[in-house]
Amino acid sequence: MTTENLFDAVPAELPEELFTTLHRSNCLRIERIVSHGHASAPGFWYDQDEHEWVIVLRGAAVIELAGDEPVELRPGSYLNIPAHAKHRVASTSRTERTVWLAIHYRD
Repeated sequence: MTTENLFDAVPAELPEELFTTLHRSNCLRIERIVSHGHASAPGFWYDQDEHEWVIVLRGAAVIELAGDEPVELRPGSYLNIPAHAKHRVASTSRTERTVWLAIHYRD
């Protein structure tokens, strides 16, 4: 068994957000997301079949949830997004990489 570090293997250039699946099973997917000044495309909203629990480990982000106020996430901030709750990434830090841990799950 080997260990890995969530902050390793981050490329110097990030033209797009980097999504890395760390674990997958029938009802669970854990992924690391690395952002640097990224945001969802204008008018794009995620509408996922599974719930998503997300935590920011480093950096900062703003999540917009349809019909609600934007949510600011800083290191240690987490958010549970129910399945089919429309949401988007409004912004991520431009001064440092934002490292997220996202856990997608089904009831």
